[in-house]
Amino acid sequence: MSNLKPDSVIACLDCPDHVQAVLDASMWASMRMQAPVGLLHSVPTLQQKAAINYSGCLTIDNESAMLDQFTSHEHLSNCELKAQGKLLLHQATAYCEQQQHKRKTYTLHRHENLNQSIDYVDEKSQLIVIGHHVTCKSKLSQLIRLSHCPILVTHAPFLPPTTALFAFDNRATSHKLLDWLCKTPLVRSLTIHIVMVGKETSANCDALREAYARLKQAGICCKKALLDSRDVSAALHYYQSENDIGLLMTGAFGQSRLRELLRGSDTEKLLVSTKTPYLLFPKA
Repeated sequence: MSNLKPDSVIACLDCPDHVQAVLDASMWASMRMQAPVGLLHSVPTLQQKAAINYSGCLTIDNESAMLDQFTSHEHLSNCELKAQGKLLLHQATAYCEQQQHKRKTYTLHRHENLNQSIDYVDEKSQLIVIGHHVTCKSKLSQLIRLSHCPILVTHAPFLPPTTALFAFDNRATSHKLLDWLCKTPLVRSLTIHIVMVGKETSANCDALREAYARLKQAGICCKKALLDSRDVSAALHYYQSENDIGLLMTGAFGQSRLRELLRGSDTEKLLVSTKTPYLLFPKA
């Protein structure tokens, strides 16, 4: 029987360098969304059985020495991998309690790869939080492409944002993201910069103005900007840096595969260049 709780924020702990950041981001999100936190760890596949170094990711109790012992081995057996995962989940639970996190926390120890684990939690969760570097062989972008749930990618350390950049391109996915932002309590207290990259045409100006008006009507403090640039990712990155914005939000892979092939994926470029938390909304 599944112990997955509906409408959870899922913290993926498969990124040793970012475990604390993922937990901090998940607790931040869960408090705003009034949601439980599911602590998810996936046992690596047989092809990934080399020891994964979780030592030092959370140093809060005596079990840290046991994690050190696991990572000193060149390879781990299936039983040792499972034991390592259980220790990590126990430490993660203790860390959340130490931070006086007031939402319910529970563990999900999956004996499958991260792709399958994300598929397991995908449709019943409100948000998935994941570190920028994952241990599985799949690229982070491949995991995001498969998801039907918003994903928050974080670097370490996680810094709670007070401002957010919403990259609006007037495509179906950005309209779905707009609908979600108008409803979710996640960004209710943030100032949102809604930014469109494109020519200053009447169509673009009208679309941006309407999206801005919807955010205002939803009670969200916001600003708008239209940037005339051919390089979408560079323009967004520059605007975010110049305005010291703490969270980036875009649709995930909203371009056609042909355009990605010819000009590259803006989502891929932003995943590489962005150093702040990055919220990606699934493709419509």
